[in-house]
Amino acid sequence: MVELPGQRAEVFEQPAADATTKMTKASQRALDLAMGAQKLMLEEMVFAGNEWMERARTETHLFSELISKMAGSHSVKDLRTMFEECGQHQIDFVRRDSERIFRHGERMLETASKLFNSRFES
Repeated sequence: MVELPGQRAEVFEQPAADATTKMTKASQRALDLAMGAQKLMLEEMVFAGNEWMERARTETHLFSELISKMAGSHSVKDLRTMFEECGQHQIDFVRRDSERIFRHGERMLETASKLFNSRFES
């Protein structure tokens, strides 16, 4: 069989073009994944800062409430009642805080799952 000069170039050009296309798509996916992960980390840092400030504000409020009730109590019975109420407030705060953190963890997992699924599906 006689090989034409242009035929040999075609044999190498098509696989090279396919490889270039695949490398471009892989690079784009890697860049999208890196950018998505960076965005996710930034959102987490903002969330953590907001949560820290909210928790500090709530703790300060609970502490000031405790001090004012202690100052207003006039007997041991009043002190006991005050500590029971403040203890219940603290338990409620911890419960709400735990629920909020749990919901955030669920959202975080969903977001990370979507980030990885969208990158591997395309």
